[in-house]
Amino acid sequence: MARALDKSHQHFKKAVTKLPLGVASNFRYWGEDKTIYVDHGKGGRIWDIDGNEYIDYRLGYGPAILGYADPRIDQAVIEAMQVGGVFALATEREYTVAARISKMVPAAELVRFSNSGTEAVMAALRLARAYSGKDSYVIVEGGYHGLFDAVLWYTDVEGWDEAGGDPELVPYGEGVPRLLKRLVHQVPLNDANRLEDTLKKHGNDIGALLIEPIMGNCCGITADRQYVQDCRALCDKYGVVMIVDEVKTGFRVARGGVQELMGVKADLCTFAKAMGNGYPISVLAGREEIMRKIGNGVAHGGTYTAHAVSLAAADKTLEILDETPALETIADYGRRLQAGMSRILTQRGIVHAFSGHPALGGLFFAAEAPRNYRDWKNSDYSFYDAMAQELHELGILCEPDSREPWFLCEAHDEACLSETLEKFETAVDITMDKLGKTDARATA
Repeated sequence: MARALDKSHQHFKKAVTKLPLGVASNFRYWGEDKTIYVDHGKGGRIWDIDGNEYIDYRLGYGPAILGYADPRIDQAVIEAMQVGGVFALATEREYTVAARISKMVPAAELVRFSNSGTEAVMAALRLARAYSGKDSYVIVEGGYHGLFDAVLWYTDVEGWDEAGGDPELVPYGEGVPRLLKRLVHQVPLNDANRLEDTLKKHGNDIGALLIEPIMGNCCGITADRQYVQDCRALCDKYGVVMIVDEVKTGFRVARGGVQELMGVKADLCTFAKAMGNGYPISVLAGREEIMRKIGNGVAHGGTYTAHAVSLAAADKTLEILDETPALETIADYGRRLQAGMSRILTQRGIVHAFSGHPALGGLFFAAEAPRNYRDWKNSDYSFYDAMAQELHELGILCEPDSREPWFLCEAHDEACLSETLEKFETAVDITMDKLGKTDARATA
C-alpha cells in the first residue's frame, strides 16, 4: 500500500509561494509530488506530517549520530539555555570542547569554532592560502566541501566520453564567477602520480590540497590508506597545506576520525555534522604554527560562533563518543545491516559491493566499489535510484540519489535492523519486477 502524502503535497503548494522550491535547502526538494515535511524525530526514526513513519538512514546527512532527541543531549542543551544565548564574548566551555577535540584528534593542536561545515572549510582554505602565500588549490574529484564559490566546481563525468581525455571542470550551478576556475585544479582519487604531476606543473601557485578520504557526498568512495599517506608526503615535498575535510567523517568513523583510520595528520582539518548530534556547530583545527596565523593576519569570526547551546551539545556528544562504546555499537549495526543486504542480493544473483565505512556506507551494483568519481559513472546507479523510491514507500528513508551514503546512529536498534532487512528484500523484488530484470544477472 502506497504512502499517503496528502498533507505534504498541500503544504508544498503553500510553502512554494514563500520559499524557492518550497524548502530551505535545494537538497530537501525531491519533486512536487515527493517532497516530504517532517513532523518530528525520535531515536533512529522520523515521522512526516502525514503520519508516515520511517527508519531514517539520512540522519540529516549525518549529524544525528546518537539519534534524534537523545535525552542526554537534550538535558545538556536545556541547561545551556539558561546561560543567555550569544554574547559575542567568550565562555569557559570553548576551551573544554577544544581540549576534548585535541585529545581525540592529534592533528587538532588548536581549534576555532564556526556554525556549519561550509564556514569551516571556507576558513581552512583562507588560512591555507595565507600560510602558504599561494592562491591556487587542488580538490579531489567527487569531494564535496560546501556551498561557496571556491569549491563549487566539479568534473562533469556524467556527460564524459573517456576517449576525449579528462572530463571538463564546470561550476556547480550559475552565479559562480568563471574567473575562479583558473585557481582550481582537480585530480582523481587514488592516483598519487596524477597529484604529483599537477604539483610539479603548478606547484609554485598551489597552496592547499583539499581532500575527503571517505567521500561523504559520493557514496562513501574511499581512498586507499597508502594514497592518503602519499598525499601527505607530496604536500610536504611541494609546500602544500593538506586540508582533510572531516565534516562528515569526523567523530563518526573513529574517535580520531578518518585521519586515525588512514594513519595521517592533516595540517588543517574541518569537522561539523556528528560533533553536536544535530545542533549547528563546526570546527577548523590544525597545526599550531598555521592556526596562530588567525588573528595575526587572517580574519576569522562570527556572531554566532561557539553559541552556548551548540557548545553544550558538542561537549556532551563528544564525551559520549569518546568515553562510551557508541561508535563500536554503530559500526557493528552497520556491518550486520550490510551482511543482511548482501545475503538478500546474493540470493537473487545480484552483483553488488559496499563502500566507505559501516557507519557511513554506500551500496553499488557492481562487482567492486568505484575507486574514484570517474568509476562511479560505470556503476548501475539506475537500479539503486529506482529501489530508493520503493524503500521510501515502505518506510525506509535513504537519500534518493545513489551518491549519498547511508548514515547510522546509536539509536538504530534490533527492531530497526529486522524491519529494514525485511523491507529491503521487498524493495529489491519490486524493483527487479518493475525494471524487467527477471534475470538478476542483468543488474551486473
